Amino acid sequence: MTTTPERVSGPLTRQVSQRVSQSVFDGSRLRVVLLVDVHDGAQQQFLEAYEQLCNQVASVPGHVSDQLCQSIENPSQWLITSEWESAPPFLTWVNSEEHVQMVEPLHSCVRDTRSLRFHIVRETGGPAAGVDPAERRLQASPRIGDGVIRHALTFTVKPGREKAVAEILAGYASPEPRVDAATRLCRTSLFMHGNRVVRAIEVRGDLLAALRHVARQPEVRAVEEAINPHLEQDRDLDDPESARAFFTRAALPAVHHVDAGREAADAERHALYYPAREGCGMRLAELLARQDEAAAGDPQGPVLRSTIFQRDDVVMRLVDVRDGRGADPGTVLGLGHREHAQELTVLLDAEVLGADASALRDGDPDRLFTLARMDLVTDRLAPEA
Repeated sequence: MTTTPERVSGPLTRQVSQRVSQSVFDGSRLRVVLLVDVHDGAQQQFLEAYEQLCNQVASVPGHVSDQLCQSIENPSQWLITSEWESAPPFLTWVNSEEHVQMVEPLHSCVRDTRSLRFHIVRETGGPAAGVDPAERRLQASPRIGDGVIRHALTFTVKPGREKAVAEILAGYASPEPRVDAATRLCRTSLFMHGNRVVRAIEVRGDLLAALRHVARQPEVRAVEEAINPHLEQDRDLDDPESARAFFTRAALPAVHHVDAGREAADAERHALYYPAREGCGMRLAELLARQDEAAAGDPQGPVLRSTIFQRDDVVMRLVDVRDGRGADPGTVLGLGHREHAQELTVLLDAEVLGADASALRDGDPDRLFTLARMDLVTDRLAPEA
């Protein structure tokens, strides 16, 4: 059953920091837009599948309302919009196995979909007129981004196959970075923690176009086929439904990004894995987001930028720090103040992290850093990125 995650003690301020270009944690209402291209002749089947889905979604915590619209120009084009109390309950639901099963009836009648998520910044007219924005739970002010979209994929391999998979993933030729006139691959960072693989990508332009471009590259396809026998979750890349199901479950969305606005010649990139206790993933990600915002505000601090990725109870943090080898492990980990470090360790799943509960309770930054640090497989920066 999908549940709404608890917030960490002391929520993030609703005053938008210019250092934060992306965050789902400011409490603003969320508008989700789903563009759907329905197979010719399948409109009635699609409508019936939507009605069933709509009845189920109505009981999901955080859901407010939705609308289904059909194009007046092309009957095959549909638009589904929904409103949510905030982003976290929507992400908890959309990234759940419950959602994967719930939308299954739609796949047979849909040719293509595109999902867009927006925080509501302003409203005009109607009941909203004259109401204070804070009371309407609107995003306080627009965020200023850097034009880069960040996304990650994660999956697990069979125990004992880690070395073989790392060698395969490290040895492929980089794909062509230019996707089209508007989209370009910027950076791909690939890490492993035990048998878990995380591939983080940075794209300037259209993320979906970039993902499709990469999937078509022969060198990437060869790597994907080579690791197939080693994966814990079976997949058949020649079967669209099998491939879709795999990559849907592998998606690890970025939920927070902060940039200190500083550069350093000695910058190093670290990836940290924070497996959360059941049901605590979003709460843990929010705690880390709060710590990163504070760390980025310290002009003497080592944190240059940080991105937090979260899905269910998997939380991963990609952080660039100056003086990487000499930086304080606690700061790199995002531990912050002692009480926040204690709260973070309570949220971690010690068994998955490879530690006993007492090791986490001690809160030793050096020990925790060793446990959480992911091993670098490859980090590729595209020319002129």
